[in-house]
Amino acid sequence: MVVFGGLTRLTRSGLSMTEWRFAGERPPRGEADWDAEFGKYRASPEFRLVNATMTLDEFKFIYWMEWGHRMWGRALGVAFAAPAAFFAARGWVTPRLGRRLALLLALGGGQGLVGWWMVRSGLEERPPGDRREPRVSPTRLAAHLASAGTIYCILVWSALHLAFPVPLAVGAGAGAAAALAKARALAKPLAAVVATTAASGAFVAGLDAGRAYNTFPLMAGKWVPDEYRAAVAALGLATAATSDTAVAQLHHRALAATTLVATFGVWAAARSRALPRGAAVALAALPAVAAAQATLGVATLLTHVPPSLGSAHQAGALTLLTAAVGLVFATRAAPAAAVAAAAAGVVAAAA
Repeated sequence: MVVFGGLTRLTRSGLSMTEWRFAGERPPRGEADWDAEFGKYRASPEFRLVNATMTLDEFKFIYWMEWGHRMWGRALGVAFAAPAAFFAARGWVTPRLGRRLALLLALGGGQGLVGWWMVRSGLEERPPGDRREPRVSPTRLAAHLASAGTIYCILVWSALHLAFPVPLAVGAGAGAAAALAKARALAKPLAAVVATTAASGAFVAGLDAGRAYNTFPLMAGKWVPDEYRAAVAALGLATAATSDTAVAQLHHRALAATTLVATFGVWAAARSRALPRGAAVALAALPAVAAAQATLGVATLLTHVPPSLGSAHQAGALTLLTAAVGLVFATRAAPAAAVAAAAAGVVAAAA
C-alpha cells in the first residue's frame, strides 16, 4: 500500500480525483462519466498550470492510479476487519491483542481522512499571478507517510509478538541477559533515528526535492549550498526545513549518513557471542539493510528519481524500519512474571 502510494505520487496521479467519499468512489462507466470526471479535473489548478494539454486518455491513466490507491486502502481495511471479527467471535483474541487490533483499525480508517486532507491542499486555488506547480502540502504528506509508517510498525510488532511470544531474555543466562540489555539500550535510540530519517524523506518527496541537486556527495559543488543559508536566514530553520528544496534535501542527506554510521556503530558496540541467535541476526541485518538503502538513495538521486527507483527507495525505507523494529523486539526485556517463573523453574530443578 505504501509503495502504491509512492508510485501514485511519482506518476503525479494524486490530484486526479477532486472528490473523496469515505465509502468509496464509483469509477466512470462510460464516456459521459469520463467527460464529467475530466471536467472536474480541468477545473483544478494542476490542470490549468501543468497539464493543460492533457488528453482524456492520459487523464484516464492518472485517474486509475489514484482510484486504485484509494480502493486498495479500503480493501485492506476489509481484509483486516473481517478476520479480526471472526477471530474475536471465536474467542481467539486476548483483551490486550483486541485493544491493539481496535487501535490499528481506527488508525487505518483515519489514514483515509489524512490522505484526503493531504490531497485537498493540492487542489486549493492559488492567489492571482501564482504560477508555481500545484503540490500537496509537504507537511501533510509527511503526516500521511508517518501515519502509514506507524500502522506498519504496529503490524510488524504484533506479527512478531504472535510468532515469538516468549522474549529471548526469558531464561537467558547472565551473559546473554547482559548482552541483550546492552543491545536494547542502543536499539531504541537507533530506531528513533531511522524513523526520523524516513520522515525527513517525506519532505523531500513533498517538495520534489529529489529532482534538484542531482550530484553526490556535493550539492551545487558545495557541502552546504548557498540556497540553504539563504533559506534559513530568510525563513528560519524550522520553516525552511519543511518548505525549501535545498534545506529538505541536505537534512535528509545528513540524517541518512547519520543512520548509516549509527547502524554500523551499534553493530560494532553490541555484537557479542553471548547474544541469542535471533538477536544476533537482527543486529547484523540492520547495517546491511542501511547500506543497501543508502546506495539505492544515491542511485535514485543521480538518476533524477525515476518512478521505479523512487518507489524502491520508499520500500527500502520500510525495510529498514522493519529491521529496526525487529532489533528492538528481539532485545526486549522479559516481563517480571516470566522472570519469576523462570527463576522458580531453576529452583525446582535444583531441588
